[in-house]
Amino acid sequence: MGKIIAVHSYKGGTGKTLLSVNLAATFVKLGKKVCLFDLDFRAPSLSILLKMENLEYWLNDYLNGTCEIDKVLVDLSDKIHNGGKLFVGFANPTTEAIREMSAKDRKWEMRALGRLLSLRTSLLNGKGFDYLIFDTSPGLQYSSINAIVGADIVLVATTFDRSDVDGTRRMLQELYDLFEKKTEIVLNKVLHDVSSKSGKEIMQTKIGDLYHTPPLGIIPCFCDILRGEGNIIFPQEKPEHPFTKILEEIANKIDKLP
Repeated sequence: MGKIIAVHSYKGGTGKTLLSVNLAATFVKLGKKVCLFDLDFRAPSLSILLKMENLEYWLNDYLNGTCEIDKVLVDLSDKIHNGGKLFVGFANPTTEAIREMSAKDRKWEMRALGRLLSLRTSLLNGKGFDYLIFDTSPGLQYSSINAIVGADIVLVATTFDRSDVDGTRRMLQELYDLFEKKTEIVLNKVLHDVSSKSGKEIMQTKIGDLYHTPPLGIIPCFCDILRGEGNIIFPQEKPEHPFTKILEEIANKIDKLP
């Protein structure tokens, strides 16, 4: 049975989209059939990162009910060699589309939730996908809440920034628990040394004390990730990079979750 993962964060700048793209690529390298969705309609970025322009259909169109999901999905499996399959549903990055999506009312969001929930039947059950990954808007936007409601697992990208820690702790208590979602923490941009076993154990304990749950993964602040500006798909282009190895550990843990 396939799983739906919502990658979320309290605030922007946590590396949420970078995690979404590279985790999707990691699953594909492991032979999985994956669909990645850009649900950050206020700041769409997947089309820029993956260099897609002038598409006929966008994820916006599917949620508006003007087309079915097969019209939206773009097969990018050729970007990940010797693996499974990668399909992507892109959000329209134009200013007009962003403004239109920002003006949607609650009634539209309820219909959109129904369209999101139906992806379990059409893609996981009907098309045999192993994972659907939702890259969400940060915070408490309606689209993010819809993604969380529709997901089996919420992967929370966070940092040691004080406001991020406080906001993430509130969301753990007031949002994810409310919807009874399996929630996992990935701490990103860590400046502490976690290369040794003892250093990693110290960090795991610290994170566990902050969030009352052990982290699924700890990602150090790699300068080459910052220099890559999101343009590098690490599992494909840098298979021996420590970031790639961490992603493989995270993917294998998720694969074993009930």
